Amino acid sequence: MCWDPGTHFIIAARRRSRSYICKKFPKLLKRKKRRKKEKKKKKRTNNSIKTSKYNFFTFLPLNLFEQFQRIANAYFLFLLILQLIPQISSLAWFTTVVPLVLVLAVSGVKDAIDDFVRSWQVVGELDEKWMNVQVGDIIKLENNNFVTADLLLLSSSEPHSLTYIETAELDGETNLKVKQALTVTAELGEDLQKLTEFNGEVKCEAPNNKLDKFTGTLTLRGEKYALDNEKMLLRGCTIRNTEWCFGLVIYAGPDTKLMQNSGKTTFKRTSIDRLMNVLVMVIFAFLGLMCLILAIGNGIWEFDKGYYFQVYLPWAEGVNSASYSGFLMFWSYVIILNTVVPISLYVSVEIIRLGNSFYIDWDRKMYYPLNDTPAQARTTTLNEELGQIKYIFSDKTGTLTQNIMCFNKCSINGKSYGDVYDMSGQRIEINENTEKVDFSYNQLADPKFAFYDHRLVEAVKLNDVPTHRFFRLLSLCHTVMPEEKKEGNLVYQAQSPDEGALVTAARNFGFVFRARTPETITVVEMGETKVYELLSILDFNNVRKRMSVIVRSPEGDLTLYCKGADTILYELLHSSCDSLKEETTEHLNEFAGEALRTLVVAYKNLDEDYFQDWIRRHHEASTALEGREDKLSELYEEIEKDLMVGFSGNLGQALGEAARLVVLGCVTGAVRNMAVLAMNIGYSCNLLNDDMEDVFIIEGRTSDDVLNELRNARKKMKPDSFLDSDESNIQFEKSSKKTKIIPDEEANGVYGLVITGHSLAYALEGNLELELVRTACMCKVVICCRVTPLQKAQVVELVKKYKKAVTLAIGDGANDVSMIKTAHIGVGISGQEGMQAVLSSDFSFAQFRYLQRLLLVHGRWSYIRMCKFLKYFFYKNFAFTLVHFWYGFFSGFSAQTVYDEWFITLYNLVYTSLPVLGMSLFDQDVDDRWSMLFPQLYVPGQQNLYFNKMVFVKCMLQGIYSSLILFFIPYGAMYNTMRSDGKAIADYQSFALMAQTCLLIVVSVQIGLDTSYWTVVNQFFIWGSLSVYFAITFTMYSDGMYLIFTASFPFVGTARNTLSQPNVWLAIFLSITLCVLPVVGFRFMKAQLKPTPSDKLPRMAFKPEHLRLRRTSTRRSGYAFSHQHGFGALIMSGRNMRPKSPFATTGTFSPNSEKYKHKGL
Repeated sequence: MCWDPGTHFIIAARRRSRSYICKKFPKLLKRKKRRKKEKKKKKRTNNSIKTSKYNFFTFLPLNLFEQFQRIANAYFLFLLILQLIPQISSLAWFTTVVPLVLVLAVSGVKDAIDDFVRSWQVVGELDEKWMNVQVGDIIKLENNNFVTADLLLLSSSEPHSLTYIETAELDGETNLKVKQALTVTAELGEDLQKLTEFNGEVKCEAPNNKLDKFTGTLTLRGEKYALDNEKMLLRGCTIRNTEWCFGLVIYAGPDTKLMQNSGKTTFKRTSIDRLMNVLVMVIFAFLGLMCLILAIGNGIWEFDKGYYFQVYLPWAEGVNSASYSGFLMFWSYVIILNTVVPISLYVSVEIIRLGNSFYIDWDRKMYYPLNDTPAQARTTTLNEELGQIKYIFSDKTGTLTQNIMCFNKCSINGKSYGDVYDMSGQRIEINENTEKVDFSYNQLADPKFAFYDHRLVEAVKLNDVPTHRFFRLLSLCHTVMPEEKKEGNLVYQAQSPDEGALVTAARNFGFVFRARTPETITVVEMGETKVYELLSILDFNNVRKRMSVIVRSPEGDLTLYCKGADTILYELLHSSCDSLKEETTEHLNEFAGEALRTLVVAYKNLDEDYFQDWIRRHHEASTALEGREDKLSELYEEIEKDLMVGFSGNLGQALGEAARLVVLGCVTGAVRNMAVLAMNIGYSCNLLNDDMEDVFIIEGRTSDDVLNELRNARKKMKPDSFLDSDESNIQFEKSSKKTKIIPDEEANGVYGLVITGHSLAYALEGNLELELVRTACMCKVVICCRVTPLQKAQVVELVKKYKKAVTLAIGDGANDVSMIKTAHIGVGISGQEGMQAVLSSDFSFAQFRYLQRLLLVHGRWSYIRMCKFLKYFFYKNFAFTLVHFWYGFFSGFSAQTVYDEWFITLYNLVYTSLPVLGMSLFDQDVDDRWSMLFPQLYVPGQQNLYFNKMVFVKCMLQGIYSSLILFFIPYGAMYNTMRSDGKAIADYQSFALMAQTCLLIVVSVQIGLDTSYWTVVNQFFIWGSLSVYFAITFTMYSDGMYLIFTASFPFVGTARNTLSQPNVWLAIFLSITLCVLPVVGFRFMKAQLKPTPSDKLPRMAFKPEHLRLRRTSTRRSGYAFSHQHGFGALIMSGRNMRPKSPFATTGTFSPNSEKYKHKGL
């Protein structure tokens, strides 16, 4: 197999066998020459895909490249090189090598483990044997098998070589789709001899990401046959309701259409990481300025004083001028002052992120017991980013909704069923302890079906005519296919979850759909088997939004049964139903107000003569060569008039709790039907509501139409946005090659926007993308319907490009992978569509509702903890390091350190490491309950208020101020000071001890002020660190240590001589007071004048709550069929029918029999 870029390629099959598949045919490479110049060939090997970033050979260089993108790591490498130069090295080389290697090793091991686990899980998902499948192989798939390559369907076990597939991994839909093989290949069957002799050649398009298109030809025995998408089984599909099928591999591995849509795994970094790179550059500049000042000072001092002082203090070897001495001192001070960016910063950051990741893994409130799935932080580098999410991009099917349908409530003849009431007639909430209806009397009932209102079963047992008619309609009006491999074990293969839920409900209430043929439908009604003659199926389409069947009962009665969207069927009802329609409408509004999906079912008794005339005209219309669809639609409209209604139903779709989260940004989703159905989903999920000013629908068919619709929407939301004085317009008038960031624009109300996939394709073009992002970001909710996986990723990329905001994408299928990879944060849900989304995600859990806790609790806590950590860390190191700077002016700029070398070594490693880690791992400004109750607490993270450039400048200024206090107060206290016994203590060692003691106590008090949530661990770390400091100090400055290690511990006796003086402690107390008092005063004034949301919380918490009355929605959730048009015709043709089940005509129960007559419900 080979192809030229932009042309076709050829696949040929020949003989060869494999043990794990029925037949394998190798590739035949064939060069295609269209030009004289030889073109580059691209070879295909196997079906393996790469989901990891590293391999054995690329791990070390690639990981080191990623780690040295952190400027601080590169800076420490530069310091190491400096320390290897003896003339300027003021510290030993290993003081930098050991921590640098440790940081790189810890980060590298963590990245390797994360990547290995991700890759291992992918391999575990698919059988390793599929990795060896190659283009040109013929493979056999069986029922429920996952399709692992793009195949051309050759033959199957079903009549006419039909194959039923589920494409949830591709488009999020669980409804069945039908594929059919060519007749010429269908005759191969499962005959291995014929498959062995098969020798065809496929010429088709090069690999691409178009899921709905395929063009090719099959050449077999000299004849050419056209190939299209209806004959392809794409990777990501699942075989359903088909015993076996054979397929020829067309695309494998990364060339499959699914993988072409999956996007590339990228290295994700948080906004705080990017900000820290900028701040580190600022610190470097500040460090360079300080070193330059001190170097100039050294040059001046050596020229003015040192040159004449060489007898006592000679210049170093090789130094022959004051300017050269200043040059060397510049680099010496670079080494001494490097602690303004200590390497321990990044080690601490990794530990904090790892700890906060464990909190997500251990959170029992995000554990889903039904399938034993805990939440999982699949990466440990993005935790704080969860606290800054501004735009959420969500898949709809299976994510925002769980893609599970169940029969919930119904209204029959004006009476509502489904609610449960107590003895006093008060409605009670249904929970796991509520008594379920006992369906044990029905041996054909589905044991998984649950219903709680016993009144409906009583109505069925009392032979209530409207109730029987309701369930009879549900058992007849559908396109479900039954499967019964052993008696009583019925399995329904439905085109949509809606259909399956309705037929299952009828089955449990005694109307069991048992079997069908092209001409009949067999139903077991209350234990009696009845065979209805199926005369016609009036198929569903997106315009009709309904389907009907015409059947003849065993008694000879002709009846039309219809079901569809309530808004459509109400227009077709007979005038005699007006009073009943009002009662039913009230119930429907009540159901829709609970976010349930509603529909109406109706019936009509037909006259025999009229029907014979209608069926004749129907046959003529169905065979017409011109205007066939229009003629059939007219006939359908004619016979579906004057329907009778006495009942309605609703389906409960398990919805994600999205309403309180979408305020963070836009939501996108893949909805199968048109924009109106997308709106219905929006209303069902409470994303859209009646309080919105307007919901715009963008469905233009040309680029100009889309542009006009977007501009009209923006003009209504913010007319001023078209003025020349508008900030965004001014910014984009400036010529610049750099991508411009659009400022946030506030609309004059709350709006929603719905855009179709076709219109979105135009809107994503270069000249329209700016208009799209401006209009969309003014809306509270944006719903994109019928979009491709690539379009999902493009929408996310568009927002990342023009908005300075953090994005999150959440989905549960393979069609969401590209979106998940593109967003700053990718969240996968282990739902109904496999594990592909989870394997590509950064965080995963089982239910969409857990996203609220992930962001509002874990994300917010992680962000606040990281911000507090960084503020404190920069402050304590500025205060620590700048004391060296002030000391330089009093030491002849000689690069002499203020503190004892052991204190410098242990300051960040021992004395201040645990307290800040304790705060960063356990601190909470409010608990999880308050975080969930008051989502406005999340806003500061979106606005990046807790740590930004201005906050950093404040930390720097506070550190400079504290360093001044910590140097000059001890200096003044020691200057010409005498002990109580008359001896002087004004020496360097006493000053160093006093300065470092003041420093450590001040930073300990500061972290106490920063801590909001005190635990035993915090107390132990703070008091323990101070205790360890004094214990180590008295030990190292003791006579014994001096005698053992004379050169290493020269501060003999300093601790006991200095810290025993009252004036020393008074100076320490004064230093602490002067450092802390301004901070306390500033925070008090800020809380009063400019409070944060956390400061406002006590006042918000004790405000009297206003009762929120849930009003009935005036917008009903239309019946969102997910049929394929034409499926009814397929059933009527009989091409998809299997041999008749031997159990299909036997009745097995009767609820009115003596056996069940007295059985309680």
